[in-house]
Amino acid sequence: ADLIQNVAGGYGTVEYLVPVGDNPEDYELLPGDFQRVSEADIFFLNGWGLEEMMERSLANVTGIEKVYLTEGIAPLPLAGKAAAANDPHAWLDPMKASIYVENILAALVEKDPAREQQYRRNAGRYTAELQELHLRIKEKVARVPEHNAVIITSENAFKYFGEAYGFRTEGIWEINAHEEGTPQQIARIVNLVRENGIPALFLESSVDGRYMETISMETGVPIAGIVYTDSLGPGDGTDTYTGMIRHNVETFVAGLGR
Repeated sequence: ADLIQNVAGGYGTVEYLVPVGDNPEDYELLPGDFQRVSEADIFFLNGWGLEEMMERSLANVTGIEKVYLTEGIAPLPLAGKAAAANDPHAWLDPMKASIYVENILAALVEKDPAREQQYRRNAGRYTAELQELHLRIKEKVARVPEHNAVIITSENAFKYFGEAYGFRTEGIWEINAHEEGTPQQIARIVNLVRENGIPALFLESSVDGRYMETISMETGVPIAGIVYTDSLGPGDGTDTYTGMIRHNVETFVAGLGR
């Protein structure tokens, strides 16, 4: 919604269905959500299965114009049992987010061609902001020693970010909508942390923290901070996409840059 608002500017009403802090992979639509979607001019989705439960609920609602924002992005696969599916978390790489912006722009211009110039101006400004963010991230992560460049979270959501900025990423589980927090999954991460001398763990704002806390207790490695993946933050600069990404980067660098 924040990406869309930056392109739409003041020329459209942008609403989001999944409340801040909730997980889109298992969000169940409320009765009022069905009406909001059916009355919308465009229903924007991430795609790649992120909103699978919502789409199943909307299967019998006709006339919805859907736009999938991952269109045109080369996907990374999910591992394990989910290997046949694509990892949906492409937005966590700002350069992938710029492709989202291109898809948003195309949809808005097609729906409202009279304001094409305004939408293109907004998209150009925001894309430049994302490019600047990308360059800042590269500068900041250079402080992390190569042997520490491992991001461990509950859900392995940072694959696209890791590929872009030179981090190995691991999660207790692969994606929130699937099996999570089994003893085997926890034991694997405990062994990985011990064997590699990883100095910090990270906890996402939208998941149950008990599993990561167990790993922290068993390894003696601290949880270095909260990061944002499937939801923006409630404030303090994390309530925008760019602010969320900046916060995540600062948290990673503070925890791993030793």
